[in-house]
Amino acid sequence: MKPYTKQQLALRNGQDREEIWVAYQGDIYDVSASRMWRDGKHYEHWAGQDLTEELAEAPHTAKVFDKFTIIGRLEN
Repeated sequence: MKPYTKQQLALRNGQDREEIWVAYQGDIYDVSASRMWRDGKHYEHWAGQDLTEELAEAPHTAKVFDKFTIIGRLEN
């Protein structure tokens, strides 16, 4: 799986490029097709970031990521 840096992930925020990506537990997901991530924002969460710590505050579980494709791994 292709590795991406935090800086590369940050560019996929729905503003700088068409791709809308988020990371969770080291995996990077393409959420571009989701209407919930339109313009790179989902409620108070922003695309192009690692959402691992923020998930605890979400009204859903990590299962929400099952419907999205993993396109890479986040480098440390």
